[in-house]
Amino acid sequence: MIDFENKKVFKLSKGNEKKIPDDIHDLLIPQEEIIGYYTALRDYVVFTSKRIIACNVQGVTGTKKDFSSLPYSRIQAFSVETAGVLDIDAELSVYISGLGQVRFEFSGAGKIKEISQAMAEYIL
Repeated sequence: MIDFENKKVFKLSKGNEKKIPDDIHDLLIPQEEIIGYYTALRDYVVFTSKRIIACNVQGVTGTKKDFSSLPYSRIQAFSVETAGVLDIDAELSVYISGLGQVRFEFSGAGKIKEISQAMAEYIL
């Protein structure tokens, strides 16, 4: 589970969408589409049309995984900071009802605008 007490920050890089782990596809419901796939060392985050799925890979072998599902319907607010000329990182802060805040930092090119549009569609 994501540690909401310590304001978890995910530092994400664009993942290869052709190599999205099979266990993510097993978690999707009908008509749920993947919008973006991002990696953070061994962990990864998938943004879908319905939710954010964060995977925390555990153990030495990496076979144990903890999946946290953050449905857009539970998000009360979010903020987006786009990349600038000198600062090429973008940030997404999500405030989840009853849990707290999670911040995602995107390095390099990401789909921050598409992700925020999808979230707004389901939140508003």
